[in-house]
This record gives sequence, C-alpha cells and structure tokens, in this order.
Amino acid sequence: MQALSEQELHNLAMNIVGRSLEEAGFEFMGVNSKPKKNPQFVCLKDKILHFIVVRHVPYPEDPDVFDETLMKKVKSHADKFEARTYYAGVGLSNAENRELPVYLNEAYIVDYNGLKEI
Repeated sequence: MQALSEQELHNLAMNIVGRSLEEAGFEFMGVNSKPKKNPQFVCLKDKILHFIVVRHVPYPEDPDVFDETLMKKVKSHADKFEARTYYAGVGLSNAENRELPVYLNEAYIVDYNGLKEI
C-alpha cells in the first residue's frame, strides 16, 4: 500500500473544495495547486472576487482551525482587489483506521465544513 504524499493530499483537498465551489456557482479565474502559494483559488461569483486558501489537515487536527497570520496576509492582499477571503480546511483520514495514513486507491474520510470567511 502506498501512502499519499503531502502534494497528493493537497490535490485531493483542492478537488473536494473545487467541486463544492463549482456546485455553488463560482467561476474559476485562477487555480494554484502549490500548497505554499496562496490563495489556491481565485473565483468570481455575483461579480465579486473571492480568494480561497485550501489546506489539507491531517487527523486528529481540527480542519476548522487556521493559521491567523497567514490568513491576515492573504486578506490584506485580497482587500487590494476588493475581494472576499476564505479558508477551506479539509480533514482527510484513513477510513479503516484514522491513525493510519491515507493510502492510494483506499477508502478515506472527509471532514470538510465549507468555506470560512475571514
């Protein structure tokens, strides 16, 4: 069994958030899949720009807790564009045993509570 790398976990989190944004009617203006390059999504909805930071959060950490320093920095940047800023934390864990890594082609649990506006 092969554990997913940090980049693969990040990509999985991005896909989960991306699908929910699409379903909510967001239009993607820019997508960045590098975990340290923020924001991951720049979207347009109702003629308003949205900056969205996505983070994969390993179990047992709380996916709703974010790095306040980072988010203030992103919000400050977003404010220059009159954009709204959001954090999307996605908890991912192994479905068989939450203590084990998430493995390629194996079941996993998603803990995602939607966007948190900053």
